[in-house]
Amino acid sequence: MIHCCIGIMAYNEEANIRLLLQALLVQKTEKVAIDEIVVVASGCTDGTEDIVREYVAIDPRVRLLSQPRKEGKASAVNLLLRNTECEVVVLESADTLPLENTIEALVSPMTDPKVGMVGGRPVPVNSPNQFMGYGAHLVWELHHQMSLRHPKMGEVIAFRNIFAQIPHDSAVDEASIEPLIIGQGLRLHYAPEAVVFNKGPETAAEFVKRRRGNFAGHLYVKETLGYKVSTMSGTRVGWLFLTNFKWEWRWFCWAPGIAALEVYVRLLGTYDYTICKRKPYNWVIAPSTKQLSKPKQLTGTL
Repeated sequence: MIHCCIGIMAYNEEANIRLLLQALLVQKTEKVAIDEIVVVASGCTDGTEDIVREYVAIDPRVRLLSQPRKEGKASAVNLLLRNTECEVVVLESADTLPLENTIEALVSPMTDPKVGMVGGRPVPVNSPNQFMGYGAHLVWELHHQMSLRHPKMGEVIAFRNIFAQIPHDSAVDEASIEPLIIGQGLRLHYAPEAVVFNKGPETAAEFVKRRRGNFAGHLYVKETLGYKVSTMSGTRVGWLFLTNFKWEWRWFCWAPGIAALEVYVRLLGTYDYTICKRKPYNWVIAPSTKQLSKPKQLTGTL
């Protein structure tokens, strides 16, 4: 049996935190024991903490750690690491929802002692019949295809609790953890059956804001830790984009626009980090991604 702690880093997540906690409390597991579900509330000014306290009173596995000020996701992760002794730590984004077997599928590969970190598969709930929704599906499909070849962690991860902290000013916690695991001689593993649902930005402005921050964060990891995540390779991403070709009007009309946006945000992220020396570690928020309704696949499980 593998014992794990699930950590949720939250900044003003009242719209989704209840659904997420409900989904985690009814997880079906065989090889995995969920010992703790810890919400780190970082400078929340909405009802997030009150909702979490309701579940603290209901289930002894649920705990709340509060940070008075918004200090960034890396700071929240480090606070979690200081407050858990579980052998495996799971980090799930507060604006996602798992299937009932997601944690089992995510953590069970750790039965292999050579596996140090596992990533799940994010699936957007956006409508693919709208431009930005199509873009969300395209981006995460390319992420999936890349991870099958070169594991790339995102939205939900599990890793062995073998280090004390991650860089405090990192904007991309998953990318910062990857080299720490690999440096211990362990390998990354992708578990596509470990599905979590998320919601992509509904506007191009939010897409640009979030993606440019992520890319700047990846440049930070490259410079400070000497590590490049697999999606940093424009050649790999471009090849996957072309091999994902589909004979449909949306591909011809919308896919080039999404590709152009991605190139644009990478240029902006490069400008932010190399010229302006900006480190967007303190929560890049896209409000429309927080309005995550319960997917049909979850109906009846919460």
